Amino acid sequence: MPRLGVMTTRVAFLGLGAMGAPMAARLVRAGYDVAVWNRTAARAEPLVALGARAAADPAEAVAGAEFVVTMLADPEAVATVVASFAGTLRPDAVLVEMSTAGPESTALVRDLIPDSVGMVDAPVMGSVDRAAAGTLAVLAGGTPEDLARTAELLKVFGSVTECGGPGSGAARKLVLISGIVAGVTVVGEALALAERLGVPDPHAVLEASPLGGLVARAFATGVDFSAEMAAKDLRLAGELLDLPVMTAARRALESAPDQNADLGEAVRALNEKR
Repeated sequence: MPRLGVMTTRVAFLGLGAMGAPMAARLVRAGYDVAVWNRTAARAEPLVALGARAAADPAEAVAGAEFVVTMLADPEAVATVVASFAGTLRPDAVLVEMSTAGPESTALVRDLIPDSVGMVDAPVMGSVDRAAAGTLAVLAGGTPEDLARTAELLKVFGSVTECGGPGSGAARKLVLISGIVAGVTVVGEALALAERLGVPDPHAVLEASPLGGLVARAFATGVDFSAEMAAKDLRLAGELLDLPVMTAARRALESAPDQNADLGEAVRALNEKR
């Protein structure tokens, strides 16, 4: 059932990829008045069938919206899209930037939008299964005022952790996702080593160890976090600091035969070639 008060709240959702589409759908089902945009327009059609309005471009989508949510692929896409609609934002709007683009991108976006417009960086942990179920971990950074304004909206996506001031959500996400991606890559190699050494049931051995969480992610089903996007996240981390292990993991992922495959599937495919 739609929650009281959201029926007249206008939200623009930009970016209907693997994560964005189910997240936008949750807003529609919660009763928000949602306008959607995606570079590939056909991706908006299922949302329109649910009750969203499709916009021809980002500026049309954000016109009159109280909240603008961006869920885009990388810093370059975020900067391009935000620049295209910055002049159309209503003065009291709040931009909720949910892409995994890093804190430097957050600072750039803040400079692109008018001072009167609020901003929260709120990337998420979890894949498409949790996006559809509304059980993502939302890592939110912003001023107390902006965090308070967006609190109900963000709860639609999952549990919200307020990380601190502007950029803190983006920073925490980059730390967490970099560790997980590199860890899953190393787990793949540990499994390959165990198989070479003849360790019985290596999957179960690692699953029962402190590596259990990473093993579970490597073999998770119903998820969609591509090798390409995982490598992108490690690249963002490597631009901030010399990280040799994460750099090696990124290069391994970039060599995966199917860049669109989920992270776990890509890692398993890499080690099957050994």
